[in-house]
Amino acid sequence: MRALTVEEARQRAADLALRSYEVAFDLTGDGDTFVTTSRIRFGATSSTSWVDVKPERLISVELNGQSLDTKALDGGRFPLTDLQAENDLVVSAELRYAADGEGLQRSVDAADGRVYTYGMSSLESAPRYFPCFDQPDLKAPYTITAKCPEDWVVLGNGAATRTAPGEWTLAETKPLSTYFVTLVAGPYHQIRSEYDGIPLGLACRQSLKEHLERDAEDLFRTTREAFDEYHRLFRQRYPFGEYWQAFVPDFNLGAMENPGCVTLADSLVYRGQATEAERSTRARIVVHEMAHMWFGDLVTMKWWNDMWLNESFAEYMAHRVSEDATSYRDNWTDFAFVRKWWGLQTDQTSSTHPVAPDSLKDARQSLDDFDGISYAKGAAVLKQLAKYLGDDVFLKGVNAHLEAHEYGNADLHEFLAKLTEAGAHDLDAWSDQWLRTSGVDTISVERTSGGAVLHRKSPDESRRLHKLSVGVYDADGSGTSVDAVIADDSAEVVLGNDAGVVVPDARDDTWAKIRLDAVSLRNLPAVLPAIADGTTRAVIWNSVRDAVADAELDPRQALELFVAALPHETSDIAVGSLVQWLETRLLGRYLDYDRYHGLAADALRDKLATTASGSSLQLVTARGLISTTDDAALLTSWLQGTGAPDGLEIDADLRWAAVLRLVRLGAYGAAEIDAELARDRSTEGVNQAARCRAALPDGKEAAWTRIMTDPGVGVKELLAAAEGFWHPAQSAVTAPYARRFFTDIAHTGEIRAGMVLGLTAHRMAPRFVVDAELIAPAEALIADETVVSGIRRQTADFLDDLRRAVEVRRTFG
Repeated sequence: MRALTVEEARQRAADLALRSYEVAFDLTGDGDTFVTTSRIRFGATSSTSWVDVKPERLISVELNGQSLDTKALDGGRFPLTDLQAENDLVVSAELRYAADGEGLQRSVDAADGRVYTYGMSSLESAPRYFPCFDQPDLKAPYTITAKCPEDWVVLGNGAATRTAPGEWTLAETKPLSTYFVTLVAGPYHQIRSEYDGIPLGLACRQSLKEHLERDAEDLFRTTREAFDEYHRLFRQRYPFGEYWQAFVPDFNLGAMENPGCVTLADSLVYRGQATEAERSTRARIVVHEMAHMWFGDLVTMKWWNDMWLNESFAEYMAHRVSEDATSYRDNWTDFAFVRKWWGLQTDQTSSTHPVAPDSLKDARQSLDDFDGISYAKGAAVLKQLAKYLGDDVFLKGVNAHLEAHEYGNADLHEFLAKLTEAGAHDLDAWSDQWLRTSGVDTISVERTSGGAVLHRKSPDESRRLHKLSVGVYDADGSGTSVDAVIADDSAEVVLGNDAGVVVPDARDDTWAKIRLDAVSLRNLPAVLPAIADGTTRAVIWNSVRDAVADAELDPRQALELFVAALPHETSDIAVGSLVQWLETRLLGRYLDYDRYHGLAADALRDKLATTASGSSLQLVTARGLISTTDDAALLTSWLQGTGAPDGLEIDADLRWAAVLRLVRLGAYGAAEIDAELARDRSTEGVNQAARCRAALPDGKEAAWTRIMTDPGVGVKELLAAAEGFWHPAQSAVTAPYARRFFTDIAHTGEIRAGMVLGLTAHRMAPRFVVDAELIAPAEALIADETVVSGIRRQTADFLDDLRRAVEVRRTFG
């Protein structure tokens, strides 16, 4: 099926004016399909168009009372001819439930056999579960009805009313784009509340009931706090009636901003212990989706190249509002350590793109740009813009934009126009520098007798202006800062002569790669542990991590710095982020795993012995130790209930982590995995077991075959198996699969669709095989335009990382 192009979308938007949708779902069947009937009323200025539907069987099409031949359906498009000024279209179709998270997803909970469904409409998914005109700039009100088993409840964009046993009606909505229409139906557990006149609700699988009940007040509190702040910031209150947050199974994203009924991955309902960083991350996801109620839902982009108006804005507001208004702190430290690091890596790939491209990508290709640039870089740029303009001008322009385009669509030019009307100046130049270009500048330090010179190196001719602070730190970690502006290729800064460490952009105000001078690098092991500010430490670590990837810093020096700094690190954000970097990049890619991972494990064991009982720091350190240690006896004792540090509960999640490590060490096999699954007969347990089975040396082929050929495996189980497959300790076992990736992964585009294709390709690429001979097959796959763009995009990113790893090993041995 061909994807919708921007030219086609613009023409259809010019031709049609949608009046309303009435969508009826019949979910009472026992099989893999359901029936949907859409009644769409619309005006037309052209005699021809088409409606989107991707059915198993097209039952009927009726236009203005005339039956049409269902055989006319072609590639997901049904042609419409003889359109009148006003039209009444009724399309009935039998459609297939999804297993890949796109369309109407159906999942069976392993804990009790209950069935749950929810709709995911983003990009090309909506026609997989209801006939529609599927593009963001064709909005209309929706009235939805559903027939379902009598023990089910139904939620959606409008308030739900049970009209009879197994029959539900959702109230008519405000005008919505197809991509955030949803239906949530199943025996969901519900928790209701109310705040400031807004009905609130939470929902989850019955098997997660006790865990959601435990966290409900935390979630409701964050929601209340965010609503207060958004109502203070924006001149329009939340406009979509009820506000449900449904935690759903097999979700392929973190969350989706469906107005009135946000869907979130139910992995965010924590079964066991969670660190403060994880709870803070969950709160930001909640606040991020709430921001979309204004930016994205109330005012929607016209085409996908302006998705940054949705995602960058929500990402920026999530961190800002969470920091200013919620109970969670260190949000900007998390941004620097996690989100900005993600974006900086993305911006250095061959597939980088501007925050706001002029690209004419089709809808399918646009999915690739839901990445670290559209989220993290865009958020950093908006943070910079708000600081540059001042809140009065920034918010005046934002509110004018929301008011001018409410329930409609807008693009970048219209957004900038409202900021200009509010008092902003030179936004065209700012936009050209920061939104219309790709790539990242490098800012380095050269010490002088009077201070330092900051050098800016750009990958293009954009010459971006950088306003930042330069931090100067003594041996005891005490510091001062000096503000600086880099308008040319260099800028002088007056500093003291005895600075131990000099850190450009110490407050993380701009978007750039940072390079420390040789003296600062030499002093880091002593000074870094004493620097109190977590954001500054993140800036330093991002510089170190990036310099390693660019083969400018010996990875052994980075590992030594980790060992030196870890005993003094107090942030669970920092420890979690750095351990993940060690596991996914430093050990096995840049450094030989067998030779060096023991240093990290020893440092984490020592750290665990000194952390406070029951603390987040203890939990994140224990996770790091489990994933790196070779001490099978220690892990076995923890599983047997002995030897664990005081305050550390060996819950189901930690047990599975230990089992996975023991499998990779060769100490556990299939029997032990089965025994653990017998203890944890939940959907989560099934997914964890899939991860462990994929880690078995004799389980590789079965896992590979399932990942590459089985369309029925659920999203979470699929991704868990992919995560378990590769590990540097199993390089001999996995070596035969390295080249198979380039031939087999392409076929997954024939059995799945949407986001999960890229997620699977990312996890299944042979990331620990540092072999230049893989460059040629990777290039061939990337060049094959018959392969789904998301797979080619992830392969391109893999190839970039492979080339870096080859260069690091060539440079440092």
